[in-house]
Amino acid sequence: MGEVCIPNISPKERKKREIFALRYFIFTLFILGALIAFDVNPLWRLLLFFMFSASTTSYVQSLDKT
Repeated sequence: MGEVCIPNISPKERKKREIFALRYFIFTLFILGALIAFDVNPLWRLLLFFMFSASTTSYVQSLDKT
């Protein structure tokens, strides 16, 4: 028998997560650009991984409706 997927979040909440993901992604790109422009030690860019992962996780959740 086929499995049925019931969305875990409402369309309004999915939209909120998509907006959060987009804003956080743009903010992270801005910070990355500033770090590159000011020639900051490249190891500081590793901290941006957490910001990128928060953005992508939120976006994937909105796509998977979980």
